Amino acid sequence: MVMQELEALSKERTKKIYISNGAHEPLFGVATGHMKPIAKKIKKDQSLAEELYATGNYDAMYFAGIIADPKVMTESDFDRWIDAAYFYMLSDYVVAVTLAETDIAQTVADKWIASGDELRMSAGWSCYCWLLGNRPDMEFNESKIASMLDQVKSTIHDSPERTKSAMNNFIYTVGVSYLPLHDKAVETAKAVGTVEVKRDEKKSSFLIASESIQKEVDRGKIGFKRKYVRC
Repeated sequence: MVMQELEALSKERTKKIYISNGAHEPLFGVATGHMKPIAKKIKKDQSLAEELYATGNYDAMYFAGIIADPKVMTESDFDRWIDAAYFYMLSDYVVAVTLAETDIAQTVADKWIASGDELRMSAGWSCYCWLLGNRPDMEFNESKIASMLDQVKSTIHDSPERTKSAMNNFIYTVGVSYLPLHDKAVETAKAVGTVEVKRDEKKSSFLIASESIQKEVDRGKIGFKRKYVRC
């Protein structure tokens, strides 16, 4: 029934956008905002989320993240989900987001960051971005986050492409959402400079965390926290 409802919301233009970002068949092409009415009816349903995620259909996998119950998911469940996450919109915006609502988030994210696998590393750094942008500063070990900034500074330019993007976002998120290390994040961003992210059959992206942080400073948004992680 959910698959039928999702298919009814499909748009060819949206499908093309997802494919251009790395999605592949099967998928419908459903705007994430259009999934909300279905999600409101279902609320949380982990068994249904598992069924949908296992379809391999991008839209169903994304929707699975919306209705998943992170509190009942184990480390092995998240490992299984990241195994099936074949591109960054799944690793960073479904798996990492869902993981960020658990008590095991940092443990799993640390393991993925150390894995050497591009999308696992990307998901691990992204998970920290979701955590830092939502949870109180006191929940984090300041020296640990500081050492992570040092790790980014020394390794970002030699890291896999998607991991570079997530690491750059980590610098930005610390600079904006984690007040104890705002100054260190700014210093790190300046030391890192421009990060080139190469993309298949597309022009490279050039990311400059220092400029992005400064924009938020100018807007008075330093210390910003999201009310919710998932949509």
